[in-house]
Amino acid sequence: MQLEYLMTYHADLKTPQAIGKTQFGTRAIYDVTGGTFEGPKLKGKILPSGGDWILLDDNGVGRLDVRATFETDDGALIYVQYFGIVVMHPDAAAAGETQFGDTYFMTQPRFETGDDRYRWLNNIVVVGEGRTLPNAVEYKLYQLTN
Repeated sequence: MQLEYLMTYHADLKTPQAIGKTQFGTRAIYDVTGGTFEGPKLKGKILPSGGDWILLDDNGVGRLDVRATFETDDGALIYVQYFGIVVMHPDAAAAGETQFGDTYFMTQPRFETGDDRYRWLNNIVVVGEGRTLPNAVEYKLYQLTN
């Protein structure tokens, strides 16, 4: 098994809506306001229609629940959904910005599209590493190949 670079994407986020402490953990919702993605086989923008319904446990471990819509430069729509784990250390959280590798921030995106030009995305396994930025998040995604 090998990792092949697929894309980097940058999502701009609104200030989170703090749902507060629930029976499952502390819930916050981050709305996506836009962004971009680019890789060797695709490029485009992130539409302002998605978000992250993150759940934080008492140990500072975040459980990601993300949905977004990507639009390629040539007009294809791609639905993106992923779950993941982010372990924010207090110093990283206080800084508001992390670099790749500073913290454990891993995802496994799944793509859905009906556009024939990008249908190959429906049949691949992808893993990603994230980092935080002020009012944004950025990921590097890799396709698993054999």
